Amino acid sequence: MTITSTLHPAGVRTVTMDYPPVNALPVAGWFDVAAAMREATADAETRVVILRAEGRGFNAGVDIKEMQRIEGFSGILGANRGCYEAFKAIYECAVPVISAVNGFCLGGGVGLVGNSDVIVASDDATFGVPEVDRGALGAATHLSRLVPQHMLRSMYYTSRTVTARRLEEFGSVAAVVPRDELDATALALAEEIAAKDPRVIRAAKEALNGIDPIDVNRSYRFEQGFTFELNLAGVADQHRDAFVATGENLST
Repeated sequence: MTITSTLHPAGVRTVTMDYPPVNALPVAGWFDVAAAMREATADAETRVVILRAEGRGFNAGVDIKEMQRIEGFSGILGANRGCYEAFKAIYECAVPVISAVNGFCLGGGVGLVGNSDVIVASDDATFGVPEVDRGALGAATHLSRLVPQHMLRSMYYTSRTVTARRLEEFGSVAAVVPRDELDATALALAEEIAAKDPRVIRAAKEALNGIDPIDVNRSYRFEQGFTFELNLAGVADQHRDAFVATGENLST
């Protein structure tokens, strides 16, 4: 169960999440994603990053079962800080980050892709933020970068998902392909970007972040404040305990 980072020819770095069975990341996993992105920033040979996953789906959010095994508030504090650091590191990575999404992308997974520069997805990919069903809030900041505002609200309140095909219509997903073509599609796009002058591309990334209308780091941190409130009130524990008791396949 690891986060691996590999630099390939032409300056394309692949960061792979592999946490069976559903890529619900433990606390350490989120920090490992952040570390991989910072490694890419520091490496002058890295021109583009592809964030991808092995297994059934791209990401099922935080590992709720791990969180419920940890005494007190250290589990939720660790997960929230880890998510914040991972999302922030993707957004602030000095080179473009391409997310290659297979299967489900839920909760924290939307935080990862929402802060990426480009998204490609397999034709079975779905995206959603079921946080309210877990007694938490978060990643609305990142979902808002994928869907229109009123769709965001309906998805958030109901925990419904949206297909990659629909996001492609909005322009949020750059390409939707069969799953067996996903890695090749992401690599072709990465190589196209990597062929550009890296000095210009790094400047372009900084410039595009600089003109964003919303400070995504601050916005997400604001959301997390309500998650902390729900935890202190005992609401979140009730929902997470119910989730663990049902033995659901996906953690968010």
